[in-house]
Amino acid sequence: MTPPTTDPAFTEWIDRQYAVAARNLTLGVSATHLVKERSPFRQRIVPRPGSVVASAVMGAYDPDPDYFFHWFRDSALVMDALRILVADGTRPAADAGHIRDFIRFSLGLRGLTGAAVLAKGDPRQGVDPDFVQHVRSEADLRGVAGDRIWGEVRVNPDGTLDTLNWSRPQHDGSALQALMLLRCLEDGVLEPGVRDEAAGLLRIGLDFVLAHHAEPSFEIWEDSLGHDYYTGVVQCAALRRGAEWLEAQGDSEAAGRCREAATVLAAAADSHWQAGAYASLMPAASGAPGRDLDIAVILGVLHAGLPSGPHSVLDPKAQATLAALENLFAGLFPINAGRPAPALGRYREDRYYGGGAWYIATLAAAEFHYRLAAALAGGAAFALTTDNRRFVARALGTEPDDLDSRRLAAAFLARGDAFLATVQAFTPADGALSEQFDRTGGAQTSAKHLGWSYAGCITAVRARRQASSGL
Repeated sequence: MTPPTTDPAFTEWIDRQYAVAARNLTLGVSATHLVKERSPFRQRIVPRPGSVVASAVMGAYDPDPDYFFHWFRDSALVMDALRILVADGTRPAADAGHIRDFIRFSLGLRGLTGAAVLAKGDPRQGVDPDFVQHVRSEADLRGVAGDRIWGEVRVNPDGTLDTLNWSRPQHDGSALQALMLLRCLEDGVLEPGVRDEAAGLLRIGLDFVLAHHAEPSFEIWEDSLGHDYYTGVVQCAALRRGAEWLEAQGDSEAAGRCREAATVLAAAADSHWQAGAYASLMPAASGAPGRDLDIAVILGVLHAGLPSGPHSVLDPKAQATLAALENLFAGLFPINAGRPAPALGRYREDRYYGGGAWYIATLAAAEFHYRLAAALAGGAAFALTTDNRRFVARALGTEPDDLDSRRLAAAFLARGDAFLATVQAFTPADGALSEQFDRTGGAQTSAKHLGWSYAGCITAVRARRQASSGL
């Protein structure tokens, strides 16, 4: 069988899928033509320009979930993928207007407070009795004041406060948004006037991370409150890169505070190393259990984008964590029987919509290998340790006997292709990507046309192209 790396049919599929992802990424961006009726809550939501709904496919857990919200995390990742598409010419330069509208939509959220919502009346008024339990309490809403809006997890895409119960606070959104804005400013995809607005939003994000990074928050999957790896590592990256930007702006004092906080966050991320892998969530002081193997760790490494050192793709411990995740899901999911690279899920105990494989998880494994291949092709040093020996052997197909960078880069590129081939196997002919695919039969499940899935496809293919060009 021809290796996927050189198989013309495989590379043609990659190009087609990239084009589909580029087209479908913006289904939920500025979806002003859509109307969401949440009848039990007497809500009628019409998105504003710049908002990003996680999935534009209407659902009310019937069975599709209701993802018609502007999540801070998801929206930052979608905008970052759009930045890539504009920068590489896949989308026209005019599409940078979506990023401009996103920046303005985000700036417009600054004045949202729970007190203003309550001043208009009891949000439970008129809600169907069976759904009142899902409406936030008055005390919870009154806590939304000042910069606490940025820990809200999500807002309605019409720019109003979400009055439904959810896992709050979450502190990864501002960090991801700051990283996206820094890349936009570097890439030059923004018009001069918009650059000033982006800089203003960037400062807001950095200030929020500085003010709240030491506080516990709900992790990426919105299940558990504590100090999680993902949030900490993206905050660390945002503050490190933000410090460089602030220094260039002449604000040495703020840059110094960012660096100090980043040092604390890096040390905290180091402490997640437990029993041969980075644990996603450390046990909480309240006695709540932690979580060990979780694809959130790999997503954190990718979204942080640290160029080298601990918590980058060059980190032997991060590589060991991915190898352990592969072992976990290879045995956990029946669809992985006989498959060279397993479809990956979130974590062992996951039961959400059957706890199946996630496109973003399997794409993340591919992207991790591609980024590693690109780093080695670019001259980065590779460290072989007892921690990552299994990871390297799996890519090489044999026990490593030398550290020839070109050979390693080619092996990691091919290993990334094996994961991408697994994604191909469970992607329909039209290229549509949902949130999950079933662990037993492979059918798509959960939210349809998930923006984050398309963003994960775009960043993985981009990483592959960068790796391929260096070999």
